[in-house]
Amino acid sequence: MLVTITTTRPPATDLGYLLHKHPDRLQSFAISAGQGHIFYPEATPERCTAALLLEIDPVALVRGRQDRNPDAELAHYVNDRPYAASSMLAVALKEAFRTALTGRCAARPELAAARIPLVIKVPALRCRGGPGLARATFGPLGWGVEAEPQPLEPRAWGDSPYLDLRLTGELRLADALNHLYVLLPVLDDTKHYWVSTEEVDKLIRAGGDWLAGHPEKELITRRYLAHQRGLTRSALARLAEADDTDPAELDDAVTEEPDPSRGAPSPSPAGPLGAPLAGPPAGLSLADQRREVVLALLRERGARRIGDFGCGAGGLTRDLLATDGVELVRAVDVSVRALQLAARAVKLDQLPDRQRARLEIFQSSLLYRDERLAGLDAVVLMEVIEHTEPGRLAALERSVFGFAAPGAVIVTTPNAEFNVCFPALPAGQLRHRDHRFEWTRAQFRGWATRVAADFGYQVRFTGAGAGHPVHGPPTQLAVFDRPPPS
Repeated sequence: MLVTITTTRPPATDLGYLLHKHPDRLQSFAISAGQGHIFYPEATPERCTAALLLEIDPVALVRGRQDRNPDAELAHYVNDRPYAASSMLAVALKEAFRTALTGRCAARPELAAARIPLVIKVPALRCRGGPGLARATFGPLGWGVEAEPQPLEPRAWGDSPYLDLRLTGELRLADALNHLYVLLPVLDDTKHYWVSTEEVDKLIRAGGDWLAGHPEKELITRRYLAHQRGLTRSALARLAEADDTDPAELDDAVTEEPDPSRGAPSPSPAGPLGAPLAGPPAGLSLADQRREVVLALLRERGARRIGDFGCGAGGLTRDLLATDGVELVRAVDVSVRALQLAARAVKLDQLPDRQRARLEIFQSSLLYRDERLAGLDAVVLMEVIEHTEPGRLAALERSVFGFAAPGAVIVTTPNAEFNVCFPALPAGQLRHRDHRFEWTRAQFRGWATRVAADFGYQVRFTGAGAGHPVHGPPTQLAVFDRPPPS
């Protein structure tokens, strides 16, 4: 296995100070998987490259093991471990550059804190997900990514699962090393050692500064922790504590006031199932109007046990607790920070015991089966689904509609067609920096209709906010109801 790190920041040989490895010396060290070597193929003031070569003994890896599968005996000795970058190389990086990973450099402290031009090459990286996944994981971190699939021989067999990876960018060296340490085993999607609770601490230490805001944080966390659900939940909760989202952004990111010059809106927001609400108070924000529509729909259904899933800063939770006839409010969010804000919104520490008994507030991910989410009359996902990666929506559907299976589900999401009416929103930009998508009305109807059919619901559509005669309402809304038993 080989990885090289190159910089052209003069004097480039200062890379040796950052890595704490002298360019004039070959250094070797042992790890459990084999022997590592650090050397410098080039070291001039204009350009310096450090290389880490890891020699793996595949026989030594399995010698003495008692749990080998006789049917796969040959695979223990004939495999790609000596050649393809994996968790073994990640471990070697940590062993070789332990101090550099922390960002400490007593000899050049200002350089350790600076962003420098870097080129990192991994000529053989097994990637379960192909070049697209390499770009999706490294790209958001500021890297330019070139990922060339390596062809099989004969070439008629197509491409192998191995990539020739080249990363270019200006980053702190410590950040670059931590990216590699986390993402090499993620792309390989396997680890050569047992994954325990200690791995959660390792992930938070290496990724705490950048993983919380990464668009693929759930995939990265899940793969890094070997798909162990309990560990994944724990890590996501801890990452959520590092979320620096401004409290005002938990409900709305843009000032959701349409520009009248872009088309005359209708005089009132859409109410339950398309009926207009009686004139809302002047100056009522779109977030308030959404809650009014949702509360009216819940009253219409006589829901008494209600889940506010993805409760954010707790605006709907607060209103539900103030609603007569509601016996239980279950407020759930994956972000610990959001839950803290929600607790503040409902003044949790001041609630009388009787009111406190009506509220359950806890951390959970809607992408995983959680028994605490079940047993409710109605569930609200207000401005939630658009924060989910499209490839993970199926998991949310199974968790909410399949497992929790409430009597009714109310889903609100931005109407992408209405975005042209927001003067502060540049063309093509999403309303919130954490949105993964924003759907047109046709796209939302198509998704909701399919979900209703898959999980045995009936669905109807409405909206919230002052609607436009062409672009529709700013918020679109679907109401899923379980049909009465025949």
